[in-house]
Order: sequence, then structure tokens, then C-alpha cells
Amino acid sequence: MTYKLDIVKHRNKYFIVTIAIVLVSVLSLLVQGLNLGVDFKSGTRIDITIAPNVSLEKSRTVLEDLGYQKPNIRVGGPQKEILIFRTDKVLSPDEVKKIRDNFSKAFNKNVSVQEQKVDPIIGLETARNAMIAVLIAAVCIIIYVSLRFEYRFAVAAVLSLLYDALFIIGMFSLFRIEVDLVFVAAVLTIVGYSINDTIVIFDRIRENMDLHKPKTWDELAEVVNTSINQTLVRSINTVLTVVFAAFALWLLGGESISNFSLALLFGLISGAYSSIFVASPIWIVWKWHSLQKQKQKRLATE
Repeated sequence: MTYKLDIVKHRNKYFIVTIAIVLVSVLSLLVQGLNLGVDFKSGTRIDITIAPNVSLEKSRTVLEDLGYQKPNIRVGGPQKEILIFRTDKVLSPDEVKKIRDNFSKAFNKNVSVQEQKVDPIIGLETARNAMIAVLIAAVCIIIYVSLRFEYRFAVAAVLSLLYDALFIIGMFSLFRIEVDLVFVAAVLTIVGYSINDTIVIFDRIRENMDLHKPKTWDELAEVVNTSINQTLVRSINTVLTVVFAAFALWLLGGESISNFSLALLFGLISGAYSSIFVASPIWIVWKWHSLQKQKQKRLATE
């Protein structure tokens, strides 16, 4: 089945939508920033497994009695049985034990505690390494796509990937979702997925370019629209199957991979959009501009 969507005709609308999403994401990052987990800054995160539907107010009272003013806590787990407490202070073993004992006494049952500590040096190093990983991935993609296709395809692909990454980061900033190491893994996973989807479309564009050799704007637009429509069913089916899996992980996978699964969901939706509505329109505008410049040079030399 082949669709007849005219993506190129409405490219300016997609550009406006894309720019609006980018502006919202950037504004959120500037105003709110990211809700960084202990992986990226000094502090301690303690997961206290108590009982299903644990009382948040009672838990807050226990921590306040221990001297933690306005404690940063939330409830997690499939049955809302885990209390997640985060503090900027690196707690000692005795302090962690005291928290466990007080919760056991307050809820009249034995509770289990898992702690995660990060000092300032490790937090800064983790953040730097995450940025380096994303930059290395982008550079490798540009080199590969430039060699395999052409540099215009490479730049268009990377711009769409930057949009995907910014969209995920912006959503986590907007909704104040905690950012940790698995979030970085999710972003890199989406980068790999999205570039794969984009390359499939670009490969079909290249084949149709060699076959039809367009010389006018309408012919070039027809090549791009045809290529997108020929791969649209494949793109939709692929993204839906992965979205179903990511949604199941987010729903049933537990607290440890919840943010990873949510980042995947955001990224899969963004990647499907950018591959079709961002990367290809960017390429055709740039390609047409280059063809016009080449035509003007030929006319000038004649």
C-alpha cells in the first residue's frame, strides 16, 4: 500500500511546528533546567521499600523529624510501595541506618533500603562523559552518511537527530522528570533508531534521484514525496511495534527503568516525526538551492 501524502508542499508548516517545539524545549531548559538525579550531582538517593500505597505525608513527617526540611520525596514502584528520597548531602552509613530504623518504627514493619551515592567530582565527570558520547555519535553519523550518501543528507540527518535529543530533554525538563544515567542511554538509543529510519528514506530518495534525474522543483518534490510515501508503511509499522514494547516496559518494568522507558517513548514519537517531516524537507530545500546555484554558474560561463 502506497500513500499519496504531499510532505514537501506543507514543509513550511512542519518547520513552524518543529521550531515551536524547539523554542518550548529551550525555554523550559532556561527557566526550569533539568531535574538532575544523583548520577549528575553530589548527593544520595535512597529507595525505601515499605508497603503498597505508602503514605507520602507520613513518610515526609518521618524525614522531617530526622531533620530533613522539605524533603525531596516521591512514591514509585508498580504498587506505589517504594518511597524515593533524594538529598544533596552524601549520607553516611549511620545516617542511612537511622533513616531505615525510623521508617521501620513509624510503619511498624521491617523496611528494605537501597542507597546510591555520588560525590561532586564523579557527578561532573558523568555529565561531561554524557555530552562527549552524544557529540561522538553525531560526528560519526556525519562522516558515515557523507561517505555513503552526500554531505547534505548527513547534515539534514544530524539536524533531525538534534531535534530528537532536544525534544526528549525538553519534555523531561518541562515535566520535571528526573534525569539519570539511563536517560543518557535512552537518548543514545533513540539517536541510533532515528538515524536508521532517516537513512531508509534517504536511500529511497537517492535511488529515485538516480532513476528520474529531476531538473525542476516539481520533479524534485515528486521524487521526495514518492520516496517518503513508499517507505511510510514500513516506518509506521516499525515505530508502532517498538512503541508498544516501550509502553509495556514503562507500565510494568518497575521504577529502575521507568525513566528509560519514558524517554524511549518520547524519542520514538519524535524520531518518527523528524525522519519524515524534518530531515527530508531540510534536504530538498538545500538541494534545490544548490541546483539553482549550479545552474546560475553554468549560465554565467556560457
